Amino acid sequence: MIELEHLEKRYKNAVPLADVNAVIHDGEVISIIGPSGTGKSTLIRCIDMLERPTGGKIILDGENICARGYDVTKARRKMGMVFQSFHLFGHLNVIENIMQAQVDILKRSKKEAYETGMKLLQRVGLASKENNYPDELSGGQQQRIAIARTLAMDPEVILFDEPTSALDPTMVGEVQSVIRDLARMDKTMLIVTHEMNFARAICSRVFYMDQGGIYEDGTPEQIFDHPQRDLTKRFVQNLRVLTLTIDGEYFDMAGAGTEIDCYCLQNDIPPRTKYRICLAVEELASHLLRPVLAHAPIRITVEYSGKDGNAEVLAFYGGDKFDPAHSGNGFSYQVLQSTVSSLSYRYDPDADQPNVVKVLI
Repeated sequence: MIELEHLEKRYKNAVPLADVNAVIHDGEVISIIGPSGTGKSTLIRCIDMLERPTGGKIILDGENICARGYDVTKARRKMGMVFQSFHLFGHLNVIENIMQAQVDILKRSKKEAYETGMKLLQRVGLASKENNYPDELSGGQQQRIAIARTLAMDPEVILFDEPTSALDPTMVGEVQSVIRDLARMDKTMLIVTHEMNFARAICSRVFYMDQGGIYEDGTPEQIFDHPQRDLTKRFVQNLRVLTLTIDGEYFDMAGAGTEIDCYCLQNDIPPRTKYRICLAVEELASHLLRPVLAHAPIRITVEYSGKDGNAEVLAFYGGDKFDPAHSGNGFSYQVLQSTVSSLSYRYDPDADQPNVVKVLI
C-alpha cells in the first residue's frame, strides 16, 4: 500500500504539487489524467523518488521513504518505471537489456536472468527479437521491451509515464494491449495518460489532477460520466467536444490539424475516422466557407462517440443564408460529400450564427 500525505514538490518558479493526499491499495490500477502542467508526471516521479519531494510523506508498506536516512534503493526495488522514451541501452541487444539489471541488482545468475527475459519477451510478443538492437526495432517494439525489462525486476508497483505518447499512432495499440494484459496480474499500477478511452477501459480508479493536487478521485464512471467538481466537468467536456474558431481572412489549417490530432489521441479515434475529420474540417473551412465568408467568424465543433464510432462535425457561421452546396466550388463539395456518411445544411434566423452545416462521419 502507498499513502501520500500532504506531498509537495516546489520549484523556484512553479509548484506542480502543493498538497497531494491519497491512499493507493495493493492491486489498484489508477489512471492519472488532467491538463498539461498539473503535476501528473511529477507525482509518479516523486513516488519513485526520481524527484525528491519538497515536503510531505510517501509511506510505502508502512515506511516513510522520504524520511532522512532512508535507503531509497530499497523502495525502488519494489517499483518499476516505464518512461515515454523507452531508455533502452543502445549498445546492448534486447535480451541483454532485460538481463542487465537482474544480474547487477537482483544478483541472479546469467542463466536465470536469460530464462526470465525470454519468458517476458514471449509475453510481450517479441521472443524472436532477442538478438536485435534497439535501433532495429519500431517505437512500439522498443516500448514493449522496456515494459519487459521493468517486469524482469519483479516490481510490486509499476509506474507508467505516458507510455504511448512518443509513439506513432499505428503503434499505440500494441503497447496498450500489453498494459491491458498487465492489469490482470494484480500488480499496483499508476498510469499517466492523455488517452481517455484507454484510461477508462483499463483502470479501476482515476485521479484527475489540477490546482496542485488530486482535484477529484473516483471510478471511471464517476470521472468521465458524472464528474462532481467544476474543473473536472470542464476538462471532460473539452475532451468530448473540440471547438475551432476561425476569425479572420487566413485559417491556420496546420494548427487546427495539431488540435485535431490531440483530440483524436485523447479519444482513441481510429486513423481512418481521424483522416475523415481532418478532411471535413479542411474542405469546409479552407475551400467552401472561408473564400466566401472572408471576415465572418466561423465556429467548427467536432464530437466523437466512442459507443458507436461515429463523429459529428458542425460548422456555424453568421451572415445571410448561405448553403456551401452553392459555393461555386463543386469539386470540394463533391470531395466532402463522398468522404462522409451524410452532409446537410440548415438556417436558423433566430440564432447568433444562423447558418449550420452538419457532417456525420
